Amino acid sequence: MSLVRRLVLVVTISVLLSTAAYGAGWASRHDDRAVPVVAERADRPPAPTRVPAPPAEPRPEPRPGPRLLGPGDQSPEVRGLQARLAQIDWFEGDPTGFYGDLTAAAVRGFQAKREIPETGEVDRRTLGRLHAMTTEPTRAELLGTPEAANAPGALDERCRTGRVLCIDKTTSTLRWVVDGEVLQTLDTRFGATGTPTREGVFSVYRKSRDHVSSLYGSAMPYAMFFDGGQAVHYSPDFAAVGYAGASHGCVNIRDRDGIARLYEQVQVGDTVVVSWY
Repeated sequence: MSLVRRLVLVVTISVLLSTAAYGAGWASRHDDRAVPVVAERADRPPAPTRVPAPPAEPRPEPRPGPRLLGPGDQSPEVRGLQARLAQIDWFEGDPTGFYGDLTAAAVRGFQAKREIPETGEVDRRTLGRLHAMTTEPTRAELLGTPEAANAPGALDERCRTGRVLCIDKTTSTLRWVVDGEVLQTLDTRFGATGTPTREGVFSVYRKSRDHVSSLYGSAMPYAMFFDGGQAVHYSPDFAAVGYAGASHGCVNIRDRDGIARLYEQVQVGDTVVVSWY
């Protein structure tokens, strides 16, 4: 090989080696610049992650509060309750002051309509809601219809002497009369057509404060017997439904406090006059 060709070959190899070295260095410098870029991106805060809202907790079932009024109660507060329920057409009948089945049913209906626990008893929530929807009952509302305070007629002549339970079927009243003076008047209810209350002059032959009928199994508190099984006594049914019902022949009284007072005054042997004009 000539000298000239050797020189050309050496120069060519030198150029190729220089080019390769430069390319490697450039790539290295390029990588050095790229590393900070990657690091810079890594330093950025991550995108916020959406956290689903927790499921809504179910509403707790409402619980009734302490009992204020309930079945079996007898008081002016019960009468006021009945009058208020009547104002909004939940109670049918006359306010009696006795918390019976009709009152319990009316309270349950009122509670159900307003998503109050349906107990049939009055708690503070029930009473508060009722008061918010009604007004203070008037005297007329507390007494109810005219039959709630019956007007007695003329006193039977047979009732003017001695101690007499003077019972008037025409006006549905009983008057306690002593020596012609009327000391007490109570509303009465009598027997149905098939079991009428007998009329005439009788006398009290037995008293039984907590009597229960042996024929019908019904309670007859403050019973004062005057003829066979017929007696003057308190009737929870009369207190609850008024004249929508009837007795089995007895003289029903719906005022529990009133007949309790009468029971203490009447004695065995006192006269009973039952009349119908």
